[in-house]
Amino acid sequence: MSEGPALKTVWTGGRRALGKHPVLGPWVRHVGTIRVQEHPDDPFRYLARCICYQQLAGKAAATIHGRFEAALKGDVSPAKVLRVRESTLRGAGLSRNKLAAIRDLSARVREGDVVLEDIRDQPDDEVVRRLVRVRGIGEWTAHMFLMFWMHRPDVWPTGDLGVRSGYAKAFGLDPAPTAKELEPLGEELKPWRSAAAFYCWRILETELT
Repeated sequence: MSEGPALKTVWTGGRRALGKHPVLGPWVRHVGTIRVQEHPDDPFRYLARCICYQQLAGKAAATIHGRFEAALKGDVSPAKVLRVRESTLRGAGLSRNKLAAIRDLSARVREGDVVLEDIRDQPDDEVVRRLVRVRGIGEWTAHMFLMFWMHRPDVWPTGDLGVRSGYAKAFGLDPAPTAKELEPLGEELKPWRSAAAFYCWRILETELT
């Protein structure tokens, strides 16, 4: 029986702080520690993975992503993506839009238009500014990169429907807030909005007894 993906514990301070919140606290204590999947220490490879996973269910996305990496023979780099035939990458299951996005990312990184080497040292806003230059990478994907590759603690992905729906369930809101409405509601959750977003996702699949 194969082992599952390695998990990393993150935002422990957020769990402690939000565990005292009058509304979120019971949910936080019930869900417990935040553990997220560990990913390769390579920003380009992770961004390519993000593009593969966009708008797909987990199993289907994982299959396509695996075929994509296999087509590159494990060399997931801008140079290799641009060198391999488009037909080969399309054969891995990438849609035309996803292929165009990955090739645009590759070209921009190779040409220095999108710099990834020092991205760990950049503030959140600069990371988003760089990434959204790429075709197919919007604010949501940039936020997921900040949260799950960089493990930044105070990202508030208001464009995510799951976050908005989980927040609405916890706070008894109907309908769920829009992205614009959710933005100021996150002020009280600083500096742990990444943890709050994680718990909002989990709240959707959790019932308190």
